[in-house]
Amino acid sequence: MSASRSDLRENLMLALDTLRTHKFRSLLTILGVLIGTFIVIIVASIIAGLNLQMMEAINQFGARNMYVYKFEPGIHFRLTREERMRKPLSYDDAVAIREQCPDVETVAVEIWQWGPSPPMKYKDKEMLNGNFGGATPEDFRIINAPLADGRFFNEIDDLHRRNVTVIGADVVTRFFDNEDPIGKTILIDGNPFEVIGTLGKRKEFLGDSGNDRIAYIPYNTYKKIYPAAKENFIIAEALPGKMDQALDEVKGVLRRMRHVKPDQPDNFGIATADSIITQFHQITGTIALVMVVLSSIGLLVGGIGVMNIMLVSVTERTREIGVRKAIGARRSDITWQFLLEATTLTVLGGVMGMLLGGVGSLLIRALVPSLPSTVPLWSVVLGFTVSVGIGVFFGMWPALKAARLDPIVALRYE
Repeated sequence: MSASRSDLRENLMLALDTLRTHKFRSLLTILGVLIGTFIVIIVASIIAGLNLQMMEAINQFGARNMYVYKFEPGIHFRLTREERMRKPLSYDDAVAIREQCPDVETVAVEIWQWGPSPPMKYKDKEMLNGNFGGATPEDFRIINAPLADGRFFNEIDDLHRRNVTVIGADVVTRFFDNEDPIGKTILIDGNPFEVIGTLGKRKEFLGDSGNDRIAYIPYNTYKKIYPAAKENFIIAEALPGKMDQALDEVKGVLRRMRHVKPDQPDNFGIATADSIITQFHQITGTIALVMVVLSSIGLLVGGIGVMNIMLVSVTERTREIGVRKAIGARRSDITWQFLLEATTLTVLGGVMGMLLGGVGSLLIRALVPSLPSTVPLWSVVLGFTVSVGIGVFFGMWPALKAARLDPIVALRYE
């Protein structure tokens, strides 16, 4: 099947003229394609934005870091008995990793308590949604903490259990909007702490994760105030290019330290940048699959609508087809005419869906800054390609039916 450029132009003009003649019918026909393409663009833009934000967050905190937890990282709907009875990670575990893992460059430990964080106060101001934890001095370097002013606490502060703190950007804004926080004393759970450093703003993933509402104190200071606290969180940084070796070493040390038998699974969890990204892609992949199914329903409905409308159009224009054939139109001319008409319908619906999707993406970014949506080029190409494909697939039968009409029978059609 072939058609010259002039024939294609003429058939395209005929198709557009038909669409102008039946505006409302054409709009209803392309509605399914419009909705399906719109969903594809919106979902693709949100996922692309989240992927970008995830990569920025991973790079911000360190691509060579290993995060060691008491449980396997991820969503836990129900803990097993073994998980409920599992002992917390200990400071000795971190020391063993530091001493016995040659491919680990740095190890840091954080300590927290379950439940809501204690209130923070400064003069007559109070913060109830802050985060409060102890950390070893290495923690700031290993998580790439951005120092805005002052200094981080050091080994001397930790050894002597000094009541000093480094606070996040939101804590600074809440308490010290018009004054220098360095040297001031804030109360955390009724205990006085001197502010020796402040952190800069950190990029958040999926909204406010509390990184800027943090108050860090030395690890041993925390243990002095809360001697019963046992929930340790270990971060180990691998040497450049040694992530796999370091991961194996850390697992081996922890299995020995936590007395895990060779035939038993790990009683701890380790997350790396790659594992976090993989898990995130699995979640977004599932969401994308659901959205693709929903959009496919819209596209299928739109395609069936196009086919039905084109069949009606063939019936309505039977006499016109007969006249065209009588004056020399070939089967291919008739086929291209109706095929282009169907494709024009679906492409128009696809373009409208893509435009609405682009506007929707901008609105999401403006209304929900924590959900950075961006329209990837591949989604636009996919939307256009699918629109053309639907027009060709669902328009082929009506086009061939029109092309096969007998011109004598068609001329007699009333």
